[in-house]
Amino acid sequence: MFSQEVIFFGLFLVGILTILLFDLGVFTKTNHIVTFKEATIWTTIWVSLSIGFYFFILLKGELIHGIENIDDIREKIALFKHPIVISDDFESSIKIYRKNLSLEYITGYLIEYALSVDNIFVIIMILISFNVQEKYYKKVLFWGILGAIIMRFIFIFLSAALIQKFGWVLYIFGGLLIFTGIRMFLTRNEEEKINTADHPIVKFASKFFRVYPHFVVHRFFISKNKKIQITPLFLVLLVIEFTDVIFAVDSVPAIFSITKDPYIVFFSNIFAILGLRSLFFLVMNIINIFHYLKLGLSFLLTFIGAKMLVHHWLEEIGFTTAHSLYVVLGILSLSILASVIFPKKKVVDNLEEKSSDQTS
Repeated sequence: MFSQEVIFFGLFLVGILTILLFDLGVFTKTNHIVTFKEATIWTTIWVSLSIGFYFFILLKGELIHGIENIDDIREKIALFKHPIVISDDFESSIKIYRKNLSLEYITGYLIEYALSVDNIFVIIMILISFNVQEKYYKKVLFWGILGAIIMRFIFIFLSAALIQKFGWVLYIFGGLLIFTGIRMFLTRNEEEKINTADHPIVKFASKFFRVYPHFVVHRFFISKNKKIQITPLFLVLLVIEFTDVIFAVDSVPAIFSITKDPYIVFFSNIFAILGLRSLFFLVMNIINIFHYLKLGLSFLLTFIGAKMLVHHWLEEIGFTTAHSLYVVLGILSLSILASVIFPKKKVVDNLEEKSSDQTS
């Protein structure tokens, strides 16, 4: 007999994968350049689904863990260390539990979605550095996202098990996030480059697999002389998957600073990742407009890391999930607002040039 958690988790995955198949065009199987309109529509859909899931948790969050009575609530609060206090009344307690769970989810989602923007910078560099044709971006990102879902599942539930058994792991995560935030701040103005020939994943794959030297339309593998060879497009996919693992080392611990519930961490992660593909196509041509976002992300990671290191003290002074949400929203809003008010001169010139070209 499966538990309520397993049933809910399974239904969630079935629903998400069904929508993902439509979104990424498995049923049409056509390679085309994703238009701004298509990207806008799907970005709106994924954001709406993410917000809709927030309201689902707010109204029926107990269904995730199969909570039926006051003892079940107390068990989950103790297990996942939710920063809430409940009474003996089930109705009032379940409302408090739902509200906190929904806040943990939406805060985690905002953190992951914001950090995904930095991921977009790197993915754009990878695709351009490897000279991938734009009409094949969609296929590469489709398989990249499927791989990311599997790896995030393993990483999240493994991290949750470690945190529950060894509480000091949180301090390691906190220190890692502070280090990453400071490094991001110091290197925020440096131009990042990717050397395709010397990339460790390319070297690793070339050592153990036969690599065909040229792209073969949208194919990942090709048969030559009755031997299977991988194409450069598959190398690109491997590099993107490796990059996601690196980003997961930062983003997943960041959400664990908000909630210790691995299901909430997973849900917030997956909704952010699924929205990444459409967001990629939406902002790939205008992403430099938000040039202060990387600065904001460096402060965000540092704040989250510090929160992990002093979480016991914060709990004592009454620092709640809602307060974390306010700080996250404040940092992201200020960095975006500053980017709009104080744009880069290059960005302004490019936008004016595009505008004049369209007029003519």
